[in-house]
Amino acid sequence: MLEVLFLVLPLFGVIFLGYLAGRIVKLPIEGLAWLNFFIVYLALPAMFFRLLSRTPLSEFGNFGFIATTTFAALVIFSVTFFIAGARNGGNVGEATIQGFGGAYGNIGYMGPPLALAVFGPQAGVPVALIFCFENAMHFTLAPLLMAFHQREHTGAGRLVGEILKRIFTHPFIIATLVGVAAAAIQFEAPAPMAKMLDFLSAGAAPCALFAMGVTAALRPLKRVPVELAYLVPIKLIVHPALVLVLLAIAVPGSNIVWIETAVLLAALPSATNVFVIAQQYGTWQERASSTVVISTAIAVVTLTGVIYLLREGYVAGWLAG
Repeated sequence: MLEVLFLVLPLFGVIFLGYLAGRIVKLPIEGLAWLNFFIVYLALPAMFFRLLSRTPLSEFGNFGFIATTTFAALVIFSVTFFIAGARNGGNVGEATIQGFGGAYGNIGYMGPPLALAVFGPQAGVPVALIFCFENAMHFTLAPLLMAFHQREHTGAGRLVGEILKRIFTHPFIIATLVGVAAAAIQFEAPAPMAKMLDFLSAGAAPCALFAMGVTAALRPLKRVPVELAYLVPIKLIVHPALVLVLLAIAVPGSNIVWIETAVLLAALPSATNVFVIAQQYGTWQERASSTVVISTAIAVVTLTGVIYLLREGYVAGWLAG
């Protein structure tokens, strides 16, 4: 257990430092804009590209794994959506945001540093693939369901164009596609370019985790929504358990590191993007912010437990048995 604590405490420590800085230093949240730009458009894409471009092309063809993890996220979204809809009288907008609260984990900022720290470079490919396909699903569901909620008469062509634009202009997805292409042609970056990519990659984890902490500090918790009684357990416990069971059934014999990486990513707290989507559509904003903050705080304990089970071989043993 001490080994796991030594592994996760530095990562959560950076989040805590960001939170502490956000509470003490009175800078507006707009001050994060350039740091977030650096993380989203430069550092994390560089990390994805470096990891994927060095990966044998054969590793990208595990379609059963990708289909299963994406389906698990869709199941969690759907279950949460219907629970929320049954409670709120059929309010599609609120149910959609709650669905994201249960299914949309922080696979962008927390996922890469945690998975790479726990499993090493082998986790790079499953992290990138899960990110791409799950985000493609979320980017599709959000405009579709919100258009229905707001009774917008958006043309089908325009709606499809908006969805495709959000998917294929996302810097992580572009970096993944370019990284796979580089692996296919066995591209070797020139030494100066490789050094710059390594330099950018090294800044991805600390900057992303620090920004998470600052963001949590600058969105003060005003109240604890009653919906968290089911949202937090669904996100932190039910989602990773479902991923593990479905992968064991659908793709037995898969690479154990891939399975464990998928379980770890499913156990991450609700993503900041849940609040961003709520803010974009003017729906369930305050409670979405609380969902992100509280699930992140509780994940300090639950994620440590998940990582302990993974590192001690309990998941591998269950799969083998």
